[in-house]
Parts: sequence; structure tokens; C-alpha cells
Amino acid sequence: MREQQMLDAAVQIFSVNGYHETSMDAIAAEAKISKPMLYLYYGSKEELFGACLDRELSRFIEEVRSQIDFTQSPKDMLRNAVLAFLTYIDTNRASWMVLYNQATSSQAFAHTVREGRERIIDLVGRLLRSGTRHPDPETDFDMMAVALVGAGEAVANRVSTGDADVDEAAELLINLFWRGLKGAPAEHSAEHGPPAGTVETAAGSQN
Repeated sequence: MREQQMLDAAVQIFSVNGYHETSMDAIAAEAKISKPMLYLYYGSKEELFGACLDRELSRFIEEVRSQIDFTQSPKDMLRNAVLAFLTYIDTNRASWMVLYNQATSSQAFAHTVREGRERIIDLVGRLLRSGTRHPDPETDFDMMAVALVGAGEAVANRVSTGDADVDEAAELLINLFWRGLKGAPAEHSAEHGPPAGTVETAAGSQN
């Protein structure tokens, strides 16, 4: 319990002051513990920040993953994933500030951030593959996932600062992603059946 209290305090202070400007004294004061007690658990500010990053990243990924049901229609899966993603950011703004702004600006934590992003990209790639009933052999789902995650991060950053409404941002991303998934060449005609790479459920394409 005390360790989680320290991490909660650290995330809050790091999100406001940034990594370099944050002191262990400030974190100890926020956690209402002594500085020696803080150092007993975490030997340095770098170790403490790394612990914060690991915890927040795991919480974030698990929350999004828990909202994805691969038995649902592709559009419902997409909607749930996007809403879970942005809702989490909106209700855990300090966490996102640590993950997105502070960690990405420090070379010391670049590896952790990169691994976390790859886990998210892998999850999105699975979602894309599961929702594509007639995949084109040349479709690069991994690259599509990279593009979608990049767009999602940019929108999430605006949500975290209060510059974007969650519902509006979610609708924008859902429509953007869905059009990309459903997109077919202009010359395709209905009589030829669904084009390769389009998203279609067993009962027909989603509207």
C-alpha cells in the first residue's frame, strides 16, 4: 500500500514539474512520508520514475485490452477500444503526461516507451486482422497499426490537456479508422463482391 502511495505521489509531481525539475523531497512531501523512507523503496529518482512508467503503462494497456471483445463485430471492437483509450486518458491525465510527455522526452526511458508502444501497436494490429474477413495478401496490418496508434496518440494528447472533448475525439477517430479499414479502390463495383482487405462481418459490412 505504501509503495503505491509513493508511486501515486510521484506520478502527480512528475506530471506537473517534469522529470528534471522534480525532486525526491517534493515527492516525499506529496506522499506524506520521509525522504529516507522514499529512498528505502527507490534508490534514485531514475529508479522511481521507471517504476512509475512501468505501472502506468501496464494499467493503461490492461484497461484498453479489457474492453476489447474479439467476438464482437469489427466496428464494435473498434468503438470500445477507442472509447476505452480516450476515457482512460481523460480520467488519468497525470498518468498520460508521464507516459507521453515526460518519458518520451528522456533518452533514459526511450527503450521502455518503445516497448510499450510496440505492445499497443501489436494489440491494434490484432484488432485490424480480426476485423478483416477478406484480407489482401499485401495488406501491411502492422504499418496500419503504427499509423492508427500515431493518430491516436496525437488526439489523446489534446484530450489530456482539456483541448478536446472525449466523445467528439472518439467519434473522429472511430470514423477515421473505420473509413480506412473499409476503404476500397474507386474502380471496385458491388457486383465483384467485397474487395480484399475490407472489414466485413458474417452478416454483411458494418455501416
